[in-house]
Amino acid sequence: MRLDFKTFTGQKGRARAAETKRSHPIGPDSRGGSPPSEAEITGFLANAASYPIRPERVDVIETHAARIFLAGEDAFKVKKHVHLPYLDFTTLAQRQAALARELEINRTAAPDIYLGLERITRTHDGNLVFGGDGETVEIVLHMRRFAQSDLLSHVADQGRIDQAMAKAMADVVFAAHEAATVATSGDGIARYDQIISDVAEACARCGDPVIGAQRAEFEALARAHLDRVRNLLAERARAGFRRRCHGDLHLGNLVLWKGRPTPFDALEFDEALATIDILYDLAFLLMDLEHRGLRARANNVLNRYLWRADEKNLEGLAALPLFLAVRAGVRTMVDLHRIVGADRALPDVLDDARRYLVQAVQYLAPAQPCLVAVGGLSGSGKSTLAAAIAPHIGLGPGAVHLRSDLERKRLHGIGETDRLPDDAYTQTVTEQVYASLNEKAARVLATGYSVVVDAVHASPQERAAIARVAEAARVPFVGLWLDAPGQILKSRVTARTGDASDATADVVARQLHYELGDITWHRLDAGGVFEALCRKAAALIPLLSAPQAQEPSTT
Repeated sequence: MRLDFKTFTGQKGRARAAETKRSHPIGPDSRGGSPPSEAEITGFLANAASYPIRPERVDVIETHAARIFLAGEDAFKVKKHVHLPYLDFTTLAQRQAALARELEINRTAAPDIYLGLERITRTHDGNLVFGGDGETVEIVLHMRRFAQSDLLSHVADQGRIDQAMAKAMADVVFAAHEAATVATSGDGIARYDQIISDVAEACARCGDPVIGAQRAEFEALARAHLDRVRNLLAERARAGFRRRCHGDLHLGNLVLWKGRPTPFDALEFDEALATIDILYDLAFLLMDLEHRGLRARANNVLNRYLWRADEKNLEGLAALPLFLAVRAGVRTMVDLHRIVGADRALPDVLDDARRYLVQAVQYLAPAQPCLVAVGGLSGSGKSTLAAAIAPHIGLGPGAVHLRSDLERKRLHGIGETDRLPDDAYTQTVTEQVYASLNEKAARVLATGYSVVVDAVHASPQERAAIARVAEAARVPFVGLWLDAPGQILKSRVTARTGDASDATADVVARQLHYELGDITWHRLDAGGVFEALCRKAAALIPLLSAPQAQEPSTT
């Protein structure tokens, strides 16, 4: 049973809020009393007896700037009375404004979690109560409680983020970015300059020799990369890719709500910090996944997002290594600030700071891009192999995976698993699909990222065309052709569900009569154990690490 508190929701709620503000001005008690101390507010909210429906207990979660009180099915958040370099919550008016903004920017993505604002007042006998007729002495944000085990950070640490959940995360972020307000002025480039300086200064002052040794390399590489992409960032800002984003999009700020990844706790205290390039917003999630050893899932998120998003984001990949590095650098800085402010040694935090800084430098280290083409008849496992090898090729979080089935669906403006009519598979349409794949591969290679293209590539002309893309870009090319017996191919396509490919056993039967011509690509047996196929492919491609077997597919 939820608490029956009044919330400021919708038009009526806003009217009630305005009326309450007029009737109960924020400030000291008009009867001469003093505003309550932070300790008094904390004690009131931590006491189960303070709530109209008595919860068995009240649990408290603390962050650097807030306290969240978990009472029954509900949660109540108050801002601490703190003044930090980047925020000031020392007055009630400031705390109310911050919570009102937090409610506003989070309600769109999580309306079932963010319920409204509540007043705490003092009665005539001096007690604190929710609501009431007294003066407002504190404002709290009323939220629906969720289990901490449902935070994506916990889900990730338990190894429960699979490809489907990664795609769902990408879809949620994409939808949020589509709805985000476009910045109409500025380009935000100076912000990156400042962050790089702040990270370098924090590293230099921490006194740790390991971090000190990495600091100079991080700063030099980050500034060099920023100089290379300044014009690109300005162009992206003019094109509308700089928007009012979440701003703090790591796994700890995503929760499984009704089975769906849902962002919450968007950055509310500084509009400039959250008005950023959409790929910089996405980069925090990608970096966090990689930091937790989930590079394959980061690659899944990136490729799903790129498929959903405006094609101009392909050129934006040139800035992604910088975005990832800056995100990792900021986490280094945050950890170092925690250590400085602690009253005891925090060796685990120091180790984490070192790992973040190493990660930041690795993002900025140059890597030779390459183009890998995976071909074979339907059911040979092209998409499964491509998804398995993509995370391990080139810059983090791996290669861009271009898939003919998805590209065909995109060209026709339909969803991943929506079935296309037969006229979407004419020779003319197929030529358009391959031309689009090749053109996109060239654009991605120009950013420094590697590409894995998976398509049937049945004709010698199609295989020659993708090889010419690599030749024009002056990057290594690896062609892989997957062979499997016809009966296996048919059984695989018949058994699959929820896949982008529309191929059936009849399609496979027709493909078996194709004139394939001379296949000069590396021919691999794809009819057996998938792990063995991965190992064979790994021996032919310049990988960062050996790919891991993923969920089976049949394309």
